[in-house]
Amino acid sequence: YMGMVRQWQELLHGGRYSHSYTEALPDFVKLAEAYHAVGIRCERPGDVDGAIREMINVNKPVIFDCVVDPNENCFPMIPSGRAHNEMLLGDATVSVEDAITEEGKVMV
Repeated sequence: YMGMVRQWQELLHGGRYSHSYTEALPDFVKLAEAYHAVGIRCERPGDVDGAIREMINVNKPVIFDCVVDPNENCFPMIPSGRAHNEMLLGDATVSVEDAITEEGKVMV
């Protein structure tokens, strides 16, 4: 899924997903190599810091393929109809589903 697109479709359209899922994606590491760049794939959260250090130390263009859970929500998020100072940070103090008012749903 495309994280933020899927998230909005889930919250505002009852999970009716349109153009937010792709069954087949290229091997981004091979794609990078085809263009004489460096491809780095990271599949575990604990490896992100090391992958970032690796990117910083490479003196070539880098394509970074960061694999995440397809149902992971994207934060920070500003719910529709809300101000920037009301953004959700993903700390679960406010549920994402309850953050968007009916008025906010109409605005999207």
